[in-house]
Amino acid sequence: MRDYSTQMEAAKRGIITPEMKIVAQKEYRSEQEICELVAKGQVAICANKLHTSLDPNGVGSMLRTKINVNLGVSRDCKDYDIEMKKVMAAVDMGAEAIMDLSSHGNTQPFRQKLIKECPAMIGTVPVYDSVIHYQRDLATLTAQDFIDVVRLHAQDGVDFVTLHCGITRKTIEQIRKHKRKMNIVSRGGSLVFAWMSMTGNENPFYEYFDEILDICREYDVTVSLGDACRPGCLADASDVCQIEELVRLGELTKRAWAKDVQVMVEGPGHMPMDQIEANMKIQQTICMGAPFYVLGPLVTDIAPGYDHITSAIGGAIAASAGAAFLCYVTPAEHLALPNVEDVKQGIIASRIAAHAADIAKKIPHARDIDDRMADARREFDWETQWECSIDPQTARAIRDSRAPEHDDTCSMCGKFCAVRSMNKALAGEYIDIL
Repeated sequence: MRDYSTQMEAAKRGIITPEMKIVAQKEYRSEQEICELVAKGQVAICANKLHTSLDPNGVGSMLRTKINVNLGVSRDCKDYDIEMKKVMAAVDMGAEAIMDLSSHGNTQPFRQKLIKECPAMIGTVPVYDSVIHYQRDLATLTAQDFIDVVRLHAQDGVDFVTLHCGITRKTIEQIRKHKRKMNIVSRGGSLVFAWMSMTGNENPFYEYFDEILDICREYDVTVSLGDACRPGCLADASDVCQIEELVRLGELTKRAWAKDVQVMVEGPGHMPMDQIEANMKIQQTICMGAPFYVLGPLVTDIAPGYDHITSAIGGAIAASAGAAFLCYVTPAEHLALPNVEDVKQGIIASRIAAHAADIAKKIPHARDIDDRMADARREFDWETQWECSIDPQTARAIRDSRAPEHDDTCSMCGKFCAVRSMNKALAGEYIDIL
């Protein structure tokens, strides 16, 4: 029986938890170093004490960049079996976290199934579930209703919850005054904004933040401070609404840490490439190194169907500049609920971005597999190349579908292959081209 409430409390007391030991081993770092980073809030180990099937991971800018996959049913696409297939496929492809964003039906059984069977970190957005859980219109819900759903998710075993605490009554006037192109594009943020507008009340996630922290402390749930004012287009990037909310999230981070509750801070959004690094540095300063969790950023607005690529470009820049956690974006972004193939494409793009950033940040052993791939390519060791590939099935299928005449070439270059020619030249062998 553990004698601490949260990973952060344990770390502050110098207790190295089983989860810290696992994270240290995965990250090639000492247990003491991980403990100290958790104590400072610079690493979050999202691990609800009730999520017994969890394979723990640490989230922090000095660790391997982690990937989150958003899933869940909607009114138009409501097959939980398909969603579960996506979950398991995501875990198999290397995703460290799954967010259940279901917005239709009885969500609790699916959420509980995730906790029971899925080894990845599980996150939710309780405000989505509030309307569904009570089956009442948004304006009829009370602050206590929202808080009770946070408690329900914590009791179900969720590892982290996104809470849009940073928008207040003041934000309503800001949005009206500054005339954003896309207003608020955060689904959770728009629900909170709408509730405040209809009821005249303050944001319950802000007003009752201390009560919510008590719930999170009891179950060791990490608070992911949602960015309701994240830019939804390039024109809104780095505007007053976004930055003012970030300042408030920095204040809330301090309050959470004072209660030994771990924090992640969520960030943009759509953003021109030249603004990304500065945004990462501002967040690190304002939020004192709390792990930054970004959606994208998407570096252009004109690529529906290819937004996994626009996101990967921004994600690589963001992670190399300090972001710790990338939320994947699929080809279906802005268009539809992603299918299994969309999920795969989104994960692969995000993993490429994360890995490229880890190499740039010189994360311990990040480049080992690249060096192994280079050796395998030089030696025409195709099996090792598949082992090193981020998507072995696709790589193998492409080669098999266009197989060359000789195994020490590919069907593009044939005997003009530079690697083949150099191997033979350096070995003193005759180089036959025709």
